[in-house]
Amino acid sequence: MQFVATQIRRATTALLGGLVLAHAGAALADVSPLSVSGNKILAGGQPASFAGNSLFWSNTGWGGEKFYNANVVGWLKSDWKSKVVRVAMGVDETQGYLADPAGNKARVKAVVDAAIANDMYVIIDWHSHHAENYRNEAIAFFQEMARTYGNHNHVIYEVYNEPLNISWSGTLKPYAQAVISAIRAIDPDNLIIVGTPNWSQDVDVASRDPISGSNIAYTLHFYAGSHGQWLRDKAQTALNNGVALFVTEWGSVGASGDGGVAASETWAWVDFMKAKGISNANWALNDKAEGASALVSGASAQGGWSAGQLTASGSLAKQIIGGWPGTTPAPGGCTRVALPGQIQAEAYCQMSGVQVEPTTDTDGGSNVGYIETGDWMTYDVNVPAAGSYVVKYRVASASGGGVIQLERGGGGSTYGTVNVGSTGGWQNWTTVSHTVNLPAGQQTLAILAKSGGFNVNWLDISRPGDTNTGGTTIQGESFDAMSGVQTEATTDSGGGLNVGYLDAGDWLSYPSINLPSAGTYTIEYRVASLNGGGNLQLEEAGGSVVYGSVNIPATGGWQNWVTVKQTVQLPAGTRKFGIAVRNGGWNLNWFRVTKAN
Repeated sequence: MQFVATQIRRATTALLGGLVLAHAGAALADVSPLSVSGNKILAGGQPASFAGNSLFWSNTGWGGEKFYNANVVGWLKSDWKSKVVRVAMGVDETQGYLADPAGNKARVKAVVDAAIANDMYVIIDWHSHHAENYRNEAIAFFQEMARTYGNHNHVIYEVYNEPLNISWSGTLKPYAQAVISAIRAIDPDNLIIVGTPNWSQDVDVASRDPISGSNIAYTLHFYAGSHGQWLRDKAQTALNNGVALFVTEWGSVGASGDGGVAASETWAWVDFMKAKGISNANWALNDKAEGASALVSGASAQGGWSAGQLTASGSLAKQIIGGWPGTTPAPGGCTRVALPGQIQAEAYCQMSGVQVEPTTDTDGGSNVGYIETGDWMTYDVNVPAAGSYVVKYRVASASGGGVIQLERGGGGSTYGTVNVGSTGGWQNWTTVSHTVNLPAGQQTLAILAKSGGFNVNWLDISRPGDTNTGGTTIQGESFDAMSGVQTEATTDSGGGLNVGYLDAGDWLSYPSINLPSAGTYTIEYRVASLNGGGNLQLEEAGGSVVYGSVNIPATGGWQNWVTVKQTVQLPAGTRKFGIAVRNGGWNLNWFRVTKAN
């Protein structure tokens, strides 16, 4: 039986792993080195993201400094499951580093040492709004930190917390280059994070004039009560321009640090960060009487907090941090699917516990199997409108008893469950379904095995009464490489972004998708053009194979959208599509690949 066999296999693996650890001892107790490749931060050479906590200002007498100790760090690791902690060393404000260097530096080192001991990443943050005025002091401080900790993979340097409304190219970039050069003379490779204009929101501005050098990321800060889709669009532009982001500070309340929890917008940000693989730290681990504080006033300064000692924002932050995926995205990248649509189960963005195997179901390809209780997969989707949706699952089970739960990726909302009965075999396929209510917009859905012992080939999500032709929809802005294009906000159905400024010779390539069988496919393109005359060519990324081309008509405006189609012959297997612009003058919102009947 597959379910029993996988239990035995995993138990054997755990035993062997235990023997290896027993032999290796403390030699394996470390974190993977961080690096930057394109717009991704890698851990040990693989895409990864981490969630954790930012401490409050370290300034002497401000109240937050009492949490700068090893017991707090250990509690965050064991109870909150935090993977990263940020030390926000105040610089020029009252009783910061400039006024009390010994006291503030001692607090920083206490937390950094504890993070290293607990195998956590730790951000050393020059916490100022005017760091450009203290360049020499920053250089001296980070030189000391690099000499002390540069041989530890755990340490991340954040050279500027939140600049104000000042020039990136004229002021901030030269400051950062000077500090980075000083660090790199001592530590050649640890991750460095650079603050961006306007309270570390203008990441798009920085992305247009990036800093030369390796392993550099850019700071993005958000507060869900004040910052919404417009700031995520700026972040997406920066990613599209090829820079990596790190959310070193976020809150579920307003930008002032106070007010109530904006839960819905917080979860929208969580979905975005998970989908893009962006690491983050919640502001703030403190007991100050304001909305952003994670702890109620008077909470212990040594950890050990009960649920009753967490504020509303602290409780939400703990849930988010504890539920942060411990896995890396699926090989080949993750494509957001515009609904209605059919999603191959093996095209998950992240997963825990499952395996992919060949399937004998119609159209062949692969299915997800070895699904045990507690295993899960996530999928990025764009829901065009809030309301009822029919979700179908193509399943097989030798013994039955399975239960699928559809939920928001990372938890927080459960949309419904459906039972999986016995189908008589692991490759005897049937379709089960349920109706759920989904919110509108870009989001991450998760399939959780409330009870395991089944396989999944695909899931199909449509509005009641829709005739869903299936297929895979790829958002235009989800490219993983490009030349010459830009993204912009779209007014098309579903909102979000489109790709624009397409000129002859421009091109885009996209993450791989799997086609279960060879044959005739319909390719639909959602396009807009003021004057027409455009032409695009669908090809294998890089142009080694050309599948066909299609003309783009005039639609009467840059945001007047129509769908054009072509029919092409495609081989089975993993395909990495590219779009080459033969004649420009048009915008692209998405394209869809559907097997012809």
